[in-house]
Amino acid sequence: MGDSSPTAATKSRSLLAACLTHALHDGYTDGLYAFMPVWQVQFGLSYAALAVVRALYSATMGGLQIPADQALRAVSPRAALILSTGVASTGLLIMALPFGFAGLCVGLVVAGIGSSIQHPRGSMLVTDSYGAASRRPLGIYNFSGDLGKAVLPALVAVLLPILAWRPVLGLMAVLGSALAVALVSLAPAARVIRNAPAAAAAGRGRDGFRILTTIGALDTATRMGYLLFLPFLIHGRGGGSPSVGLALALLFIGGALGKATCGWLGERLGVVGSVMVTEAATALLIAATLFTPLTPTLILLPLLGIVLNGTSSVLYGTVPELCDGDTGRAFAVFYTSVIGSGGLAPILYGAIADHSNQTIGVLASAATAVLIAPLVLALRPHLRGPTVGSCKRSV
Repeated sequence: MGDSSPTAATKSRSLLAACLTHALHDGYTDGLYAFMPVWQVQFGLSYAALAVVRALYSATMGGLQIPADQALRAVSPRAALILSTGVASTGLLIMALPFGFAGLCVGLVVAGIGSSIQHPRGSMLVTDSYGAASRRPLGIYNFSGDLGKAVLPALVAVLLPILAWRPVLGLMAVLGSALAVALVSLAPAARVIRNAPAAAAAGRGRDGFRILTTIGALDTATRMGYLLFLPFLIHGRGGGSPSVGLALALLFIGGALGKATCGWLGERLGVVGSVMVTEAATALLIAATLFTPLTPTLILLPLLGIVLNGTSSVLYGTVPELCDGDTGRAFAVFYTSVIGSGGLAPILYGAIADHSNQTIGVLASAATAVLIAPLVLALRPHLRGPTVGSCKRSV
């Protein structure tokens, strides 16, 4: 089937629609961390129970990525993004209503269902619109998620001392509804159908992809485990809700910078060298934040964000090299693995902290980064040979 290439204006609107949706949904995802200390007090939750509650959203979002992508392939980008944003906003609205702990849990699941649609459909919209020239637009799309992670958690933390947590969630739901209305004029009403790429040979790329996916899962586990404890680390140093919001914003701003920095590092050190460096730095900086007062901790957080989040850009860019011909499905599997890990791993770290203390829980997340070293060494042979199938090396 031939191409039906969109105009430059249509491409720009499509990219803007995907970026705004990505920013909102990633802002929803990480903005929930600012609510956790409040929920812990109001509902009497342990660290492990709090992680389970958080996982209702993240595990739902991660587990439904592939089914949502398959179910909505025939749906227009406009309908998919509006549905995604509308369902996620409805979930936040349910959480904002006075339905108690059950309402909170149901709302998190509904919001997770909505956000499960966004990643595969937003990525597909950008890829369909730009075709072979989609690498830079996809980078802009990924970066927009980090902007959402930086802005919405900070906004939530600023509003929490002024308003109760339920009205703050209500305002977030209103923001999503406003975006859903805007998407009517931004997102295209029909998909751009392009020629399907030739299938790539499986070979050793399949084994390498399994290792890469495991590394991605552990890298995400480290990040999400640390994020579970960060608000409590800040409170333990005398910081209030505004300080928590500032800490999260600094970490996520560093993460956004890390995407560019670690991409540059990957070009010079290669996948193995750059991942080894970033994971070692991650472990050291996580441990350092256990022993620094509030102000030095805030200073360290952007540096930690660079390596904590930047590694993912190196891993993400390696997926095409190890794909088996269906790059879209490979990314969906990779997303499912890392998001699922992000939802489940904090439960383990929370249980560790409940049975020991917060410091041990944080050190467990740092130790996970160290565990990546032997895996990335095992990945080396899969990166050295000739190109796997028709998928070119991208890092």
